[in-house]
Amino acid sequence: MDTGPAKRALLIAFHYPPMRGSSGLQRSLTFGNQLPDFGWQTTVVSAHPRAYPDTSSDQLSDIDPRVRVVRAQAWDAARHLSLAGRYPQFLATPDRWGSWITFGRAAAMREIRRQRPHVIWSTSPIPSAHAIAADVSRRSGLPWVADFRDSMTEENYPSDPRVRRVYRRIEEQVVERAAALVFTAPSTLRMYDERYPGRRTPLWSVIGNGYDEGKFDRAAASTSTSPVKDSRQVWLHSGLLDPTDRDPSEFFRAVQALKRADVLRADKVRIVLRASGHDATYAPLLEEHGIADIVTLAPPIPYADALAEMLQADALLLFQARNCNHQIPAKLYEYIRAQRPVLCLTDPNGDTAGEALAAGIARTFDLHSETALREALGDFATGKIKATTLVAATNAVGRYSRRGQCELLADLFERVVAARGA
Repeated sequence: MDTGPAKRALLIAFHYPPMRGSSGLQRSLTFGNQLPDFGWQTTVVSAHPRAYPDTSSDQLSDIDPRVRVVRAQAWDAARHLSLAGRYPQFLATPDRWGSWITFGRAAAMREIRRQRPHVIWSTSPIPSAHAIAADVSRRSGLPWVADFRDSMTEENYPSDPRVRRVYRRIEEQVVERAAALVFTAPSTLRMYDERYPGRRTPLWSVIGNGYDEGKFDRAAASTSTSPVKDSRQVWLHSGLLDPTDRDPSEFFRAVQALKRADVLRADKVRIVLRASGHDATYAPLLEEHGIADIVTLAPPIPYADALAEMLQADALLLFQARNCNHQIPAKLYEYIRAQRPVLCLTDPNGDTAGEALAAGIARTFDLHSETALREALGDFATGKIKATTLVAATNAVGRYSRRGQCELLADLFERVVAARGA
């Protein structure tokens, strides 16, 4: 349904093409592209590409021509403002891209004067995006919708107490000033409700991540021209593997044990860790465990190619640690859409496990237990766990489309504007 843009939204998003390496940019990109279909003209204020640790032009063409994009000046303190690898803490407050606040705020105010938007939307986990939106909302009087892709603070996150205090001040400012809060997981909303008693309103919402059907259609078409695989099974993890939030250490030990037991063999199974972001950390571990012939660290590839690779994998690996139980990685929704077996390695009590089970994936496996991983991987490799039981239910796939999530956001914008008018 295309009703034609009737209202205007100003989106403040650090993660946006040509950045590479964050699944979060898909949320910003898709919402910006699809909001006009639901009557909202969009302008995106993002950062200058120099600020991104890694870039790729492959998704620049995915930006809808209807979207106005403004790039504010920004620098990465670690790369651009350091001397011998060191830089003052104030240059990285609240994050390494703190320089973006001044220029992003100025760019947003210019767009407000030019476009006269009805609502402001900002998305974290980069807290500087919310810092910009808080100030711009205060100056302009416009209602603000704050999108928490992840919780901004936890009991021990960020690990540095000084940084955690800065994050918590921004978080308190968001809860105090934003007209609506959006979370991607139900338990994150509950956590914030408990942390800030009496502050919750009917405009606090859960709008999950999802997948872009159009991109999957194009990826499916490209698989027909992909090289023919060899006889080995391919188990794929596509995207970042953080040593804290998605630590593969127990997984590596489990693979080592299964190799010694001749359950996993290099001529039968190839495990691909695509674009881990920490190859320098993991490469020595693979050698140490003697599994470099089974586990391959693969470089980043364009997003469309990454989706095509998912569609052809024999199994898709998902890592999510218990310290992220309030989060559901965007990767899960892409895996659900890919309709391939998902080895969901996570804490059984977290939201990720709950979402996987709700989608029809029959089992999840404890990331923190080498014994559990060894049993799960071994049973999958030998066929004791049927691959078909780990594929999301066909009738569940549609509810994770990003278009449906965007419609929820457009409806929330309507309610926020109506509440402000009242």
